[in-house]
Amino acid sequence: MVSINKLRLSPLMVILVLSVLLRVGVALYFGDTIEEFRGGTYDQISYDRLAQRVINGYGFSFATDSWPYARANQPTAFWSYLYTLYLASVYLVVGHHPLVARLLQAVVAGLLMPWLIYRIGRRSFDERIALVAAAITAIYLYFVNYAGSLMTEALYITGILWVVDVTMRLAGEMASPRSETQAPVSMSSLKLGLELGLAMAITLLLRQMVIIFFVVMGLWLLWVGWRLARLGQLLPPLLVAGVLSALLIFPLIVRNYGVFGRLTLPNTNAGFTFFWSNHPVYGTRFEPVLSSSHGTSYQALIPPELRELNEAALDRALFARGLEFVRDDPGRYILLSLSRIPVYFLFWPTARSTLLSNAARVLSFGLFLPFMIYGLFLALRQLRKLYVPRTTSRRPAHSLPALAGSLSGLRFEFVTLFLLFIVIYTAIHLASWANVRYRLPVDAILTLFAAYAINDLLDRWSTFRAERSNPS
Repeated sequence: MVSINKLRLSPLMVILVLSVLLRVGVALYFGDTIEEFRGGTYDQISYDRLAQRVINGYGFSFATDSWPYARANQPTAFWSYLYTLYLASVYLVVGHHPLVARLLQAVVAGLLMPWLIYRIGRRSFDERIALVAAAITAIYLYFVNYAGSLMTEALYITGILWVVDVTMRLAGEMASPRSETQAPVSMSSLKLGLELGLAMAITLLLRQMVIIFFVVMGLWLLWVGWRLARLGQLLPPLLVAGVLSALLIFPLIVRNYGVFGRLTLPNTNAGFTFFWSNHPVYGTRFEPVLSSSHGTSYQALIPPELRELNEAALDRALFARGLEFVRDDPGRYILLSLSRIPVYFLFWPTARSTLLSNAARVLSFGLFLPFMIYGLFLALRQLRKLYVPRTTSRRPAHSLPALAGSLSGLRFEFVTLFLLFIVIYTAIHLASWANVRYRLPVDAILTLFAAYAINDLLDRWSTFRAERSNPS
């Protein structure tokens, strides 16, 4: 006889199998060669070349001058060290077979992304909404396509979801009834702190711009601890997470100091991005890819007097020039940032995109955008009803705001975290470089709201049918 718990898991298992099969199918379609099948995937060519240089003993460098301004045989820190090492490890074991790396990535992302979305949705909404959100994640064509591309996107989004999941568990630990009788520092909360530090470090090493959200997320955790009057229990695991994350990325900071002679974050790309994305060449209309109509290239925009600087020094100098663009003409910067909105939220086909890109865009974001908007509207409408005043004294645990435990109901604190991520992550890209693929982490969180909307519509339809079949 099959247990109830196994029956409950069966829909999730079907979703996970479907998710993996779709991603493996795309990986097989992309094959064992490296080329750009659709717009926005040229980075995989750079990662492939860089990984081959690493296993051939040349370190993190290119054989020829390469994007963005990496000179031949000179060290570069523009690209993710962690992802490059992943590809290099695969090539070292099986030879230069990109298909193996695609398949491994497809399986990992195919399993973990829907599973993590399910876990997050189950805590913040309920079982049914969690399953719907996992199903959306499984079939979301953007996620499917990028899982087969040798780029950071699939693993990076998975890392963000892992961080959010651990953060929610840590907040739930503070709100659980047993925390009232626990010692000031529990072993379970310290383990969560270690897991959070590992998750943050891995995600940062895939793409470091998420560090801004991590800072805000830490403040959100402190706010939750304050509301629960349990800051003393929260601070130790939060400190453990921060220290472990710093220790894990420190070796790469040391490496950068050794080759560039200055302290930098692991990747030297923020200055390039901010400089190019806000250059006066755009006027007040941003383009995700600089068109030939401007009569110049990205590399040509770099001032001649800066071109002999090493990559880290150049990155810092370009960031300063980008800030000068903003300071010299703030009005243009505001208009330029506003022009990035349609670029960032693009959901319609365009003539410049490939057929595959257009199909993925329309059948993922374009298809689910109405549900995402409706779900956001429902959640915002419910926030005031969900709000529970701050705990001003130690009350019985069952009277504290329900962050975990029962699977029914929408959680005020968790929904607030989701909204913070959506707003902050979007603002970062509207202020710098907007591109559809940079929005994909936001899409992952928005699947929760799309599922919330679909669940609401199904409930309304069921009510309508019941009223039709049983008129009073």
